[in-house]
Amino acid sequence: MNVETNAALRNTKQRTAVSAVLAEADCFYSAQELHAMLRERGERVGLTTVYRTLQGLADAGEIDVMRPPGGEHLYRRCGQGHHHHLVCRDCGRAVEVEGPAVESWAERVAAQHGFKDVSHTMEIFGTCPECATKPPTTAP
Repeated sequence: MNVETNAALRNTKQRTAVSAVLAEADCFYSAQELHAMLRERGERVGLTTVYRTLQGLADAGEIDVMRPPGGEHLYRRCGQGHHHHLVCRDCGRAVEVEGPAVESWAERVAAQHGFKDVSHTMEIFGTCPECATKPPTTAP
């Protein structure tokens, strides 16, 4: 672990505050959104500290990072072990799912091409049941 990661994982008041916000979240959030949530709670933490803390938590495997196309990194505290996510396009709610068929496919494709030490991430985007039942919004 490098010096910056060690610094980001020290048990500081800021790290505790970032971890608390992530523990309550059921969606992926950007560093800016998490920073705004912390400020709303009265926490005195800088945006740079939030970014540094998130990077340290991600490097340590304590949080998941989603990199949507054309977007900024999004963060969420997840359960242990390898999993995938179903993510609502409307509200951002994320559900952890197992994907044994995906795991088998990834191993098979990697082996066919001679790849070793393979890893992957996968997010499936759709509309959650709550958003699917909402009436469409119309512009005024």
